[in-house]
Amino acid sequence: MDKSLRMDLIRDRFATSELRGSRTQAALHLVLRRLILDGELPSGSPLPPTRRLAGELGVSRSTLVRVYEQLLVEGYLQSRGGSGTLVSEALPASAPACARWSRPARHANDATRLSRRGSEITLHASSSRIQGGAFVPGAPDVGLFPFATWRRLLAKNIRFEQRHLARYSHGGYGPLKAVLADYLRASRRMSCSPRQILILNGSHQAIDLCARMLCDSGDQAWMEDPGYWGASTVLRANGLQIAPIPVDDEGMSLPPPGAPATPRLIFVSPSSQYPTGVVMSLSRRMQLLDLAETNDAWVIEDDYDNEIRYHPYTIGSLFGQARSQRVIYLGTFSKTMFPGLRLAYLVVPEALAEAFAIGNAELYREGRMIEQAALAEFIDEGHLGAHLKRVRTIYQERRNVLRRAIESRLGNLVSTSGGLAGLHLPYFFSHPLDDIALSNEMLAAGIVVRPLSMYYADAANCRSGMVLGFAAIDAQTSETAAAQLCRVVERRCRREHDGKPCTA
Repeated sequence: MDKSLRMDLIRDRFATSELRGSRTQAALHLVLRRLILDGELPSGSPLPPTRRLAGELGVSRSTLVRVYEQLLVEGYLQSRGGSGTLVSEALPASAPACARWSRPARHANDATRLSRRGSEITLHASSSRIQGGAFVPGAPDVGLFPFATWRRLLAKNIRFEQRHLARYSHGGYGPLKAVLADYLRASRRMSCSPRQILILNGSHQAIDLCARMLCDSGDQAWMEDPGYWGASTVLRANGLQIAPIPVDDEGMSLPPPGAPATPRLIFVSPSSQYPTGVVMSLSRRMQLLDLAETNDAWVIEDDYDNEIRYHPYTIGSLFGQARSQRVIYLGTFSKTMFPGLRLAYLVVPEALAEAFAIGNAELYREGRMIEQAALAEFIDEGHLGAHLKRVRTIYQERRNVLRRAIESRLGNLVSTSGGLAGLHLPYFFSHPLDDIALSNEMLAAGIVVRPLSMYYADAANCRSGMVLGFAAIDAQTSETAAAQLCRVVERRCRREHDGKPCTA
């Protein structure tokens, strides 16, 4: 390639650079490096003199000199006396075809490029990129959160330059753990010491820590069916064998006493089962605790939304009921505050406290102490309690609006359960409907309807329906979206049942 062609090539690529103008030096660096890596500026070929190239590109010579110098330091260029600046001869004479600059193509067998664990995760992926609007389940209305108070507490802990908050922690911020111990004693009837509490970055990390510290690959984990897909994803990624256990109106349907059982881990949401909202009966709770003790199993109690209740009674935690220490309590602030906070906590038996603290530090390296300090004050000063009191009233009214909108239109085509707590309502179809096709149709219209069938692991136990979040949208938006949803459900019902009305 002669000099003029090299000049034209560089000028053309620079002219189309997205960074040209705003970040000239970065744009020039990326253009030249890409041309070299793609072999379009071959090994050993001379680059145009900086003065001439700068004039052609309309940039300052000093900017171009700095780019050349950076590429020299990185090894892409070499300077040879009398010959100017050359593309490094240490680079391959030509780049392989696969290295050419292009948007990566998707292939049907992309999954084979992942590990078995990675392929399993992508195969069972259930998370959504849409995290707001009608009817995203489990999403609070972040517009109701007192961010002015939160900013003040964050600023306070930054302003005083508390340098200990800028370091790694071990198990979490001590004052926050002390405040949480008092909070759980009052709100969940739990007796625990701050030492038993670990602060983590979200519930998924908490579940991952439990699996890594307590289970080996191939161990069996019992999951409620239907149940929380996020927990099963994390447990499956750790090599556990998931055993789906059906849920009825008393919670997880446990095997009768004396029946063979081999779980190492039991994941359960007894105070408000996800997604059905069923409260586990006292007899089932006692049976579950006996089963765990008899079989040397660990119970993870997921108490994801117990603070958002629409009745005056407190349902005690499984952790507080346990006679022996086989229960690990999992709490989160994603629903009570805002999801982006990504702070959760575990309360572990005393015998596990030190090992879990070590495992947490070794696996994840703890931090975010400034936010934890602000959270400790947020709870201690009563701001969390005041916020929960306010949103309970608002969410209860939004729940009622959604129930009226759905049930007045669909009638006995649907039935629901739970609704005494949380941010969503499950609806079961009384006649089989393709809830995945329904979900896709609604998503195209900008409305998120989670298909109930996706929460089941056992096809024999599966029921069709929809999981609808009501907390993050106002009443008017909810009514409008619900009316649109009902029309689609009625139309699909007639279509899937040969035009016959879908009535029980």
